[in-house]
Amino acid sequence: MQVIINFLWYFVIFSFFGWLVTGLRAILVEKRFSNNGFLTSPFCPSYGLCAVISYFALKPFSSNKLILFFGSAVLLSLLAVLIGFAVEKMLRFKPWDFTSSPLNIGSYITLPYSLLLGLTGTILVGAVIPVLTAILDFIPFLISLIVVLSLCAVILIDYVFSMITTIKLLRKIKKLKNVSELIEKGASQEEIDELELNYNKLFTANILRKRLAHAYPGLTHMDYVKQINEKIEEIKEDNKKEYTQVFDNKEEKPFAFGLCFTKLFYLFFIGCVLGTVFETVWALFSEGHFEVRVGMVYGPFIPVYGGGACFLTLVLYKLYKLSDTLIFAISAVVGAGFEYFCSWFQESLFGTVSWDYSNTPFNLDGRTNLMYALIWGFLGLVWVRYLYPWASKLIEKIPKRAGALITTFLIVFMLFNAFISVTATYRWTQRQEGVPASSSFEKYLDEKFNDEHMETLFPHMTDVENTGVTTEGVISSK
Repeated sequence: MQVIINFLWYFVIFSFFGWLVTGLRAILVEKRFSNNGFLTSPFCPSYGLCAVISYFALKPFSSNKLILFFGSAVLLSLLAVLIGFAVEKMLRFKPWDFTSSPLNIGSYITLPYSLLLGLTGTILVGAVIPVLTAILDFIPFLISLIVVLSLCAVILIDYVFSMITTIKLLRKIKKLKNVSELIEKGASQEEIDELELNYNKLFTANILRKRLAHAYPGLTHMDYVKQINEKIEEIKEDNKKEYTQVFDNKEEKPFAFGLCFTKLFYLFFIGCVLGTVFETVWALFSEGHFEVRVGMVYGPFIPVYGGGACFLTLVLYKLYKLSDTLIFAISAVVGAGFEYFCSWFQESLFGTVSWDYSNTPFNLDGRTNLMYALIWGFLGLVWVRYLYPWASKLIEKIPKRAGALITTFLIVFMLFNAFISVTATYRWTQRQEGVPASSSFEKYLDEKFNDEHMETLFPHMTDVENTGVTTEGVISSK
């Protein structure tokens, strides 16, 4: 298992460094940093994939530098040709073009570049990856697993969204190769005029178009791909209208317009409250009695739900056009992973846990389980389909001036609430260990948030020693 985790780390790390190298090359050539990758996230998976394949194939020859050099040159050159050929066939443009360079092979690779790849492969396989492997061995297994799978999930979601969009576009524009075909099929003059207008400003209308055109100059010379990009923007605009209005004038935009920090804060706030309601109702049905379930000392707030709402929104904001099944599956994985992280973070910071599923079937270190993953999937689906659109429109109805004051007050209040909650919990732990108060503030906490009050607020919070979860994250028997 550790070997697989290491290979995933190689993929993620070298995908990032590949993206970084292309950015640094842009600084040298264009005197400015720019994202020349295909994905929105800072990763170029082709670099990571090539690094993993080359290490897997050439590791047995790491002691023979000559074989390693020529093997890297041949293998990485072949991969570059295959990737370039595949991209050209699928997207109708070349991701890189060496046509004007001497000794090129089908414009995908040149001899000097192959030699450079050979040197790079020799350094990676012979020196960099062994050192990297030794460093990875120091990271606790569970932490390494969670972090690398989360990063891979980001890359995968980015890729899935791009592929789904491309497939939809290819179907939609199959019969729309030029304006004349639109006329033959009875399109109105208004639609044709709008199409031509968008066509003329295709690569200058926004930052995304400029970035794609800059990263892949071949796009600007392919009529078919121009119409694909145009259709992408058309679909994006239509999709945006389902969640928010589209404004041409910035002054007309309402309060907290779009997916900005202010809106995310309000989503966090709303998620905290809805989480409290959900937990209260859940306790009523599952345990048969009313029980206070909160995550902060002031107010009906459970931060894990607020954070989950923000995290699910960020992950699924561009993917809500997917089927309910896919949204459910992604929400289940993301929600369960977020719940696991929150449990681990609380344990690492305070030595306590607020939930323990060690005795439930299909649990992961007692921090989450299959049942709650399915619940997260359901909540994520409801959130994306119904609650987020409602909450977004509700937030945007707040008057701008009043919204600024309310936002400032709520941020200060939540920060103060978080500070008092953390310090009160820490003092509660110290009192249980027999540590006396050493300052007036600690005395105030002992009086205001005594053991009885804290047990009422957090009835399920216990020390790690009293649960099935150890500090190493391994389930132990009770």
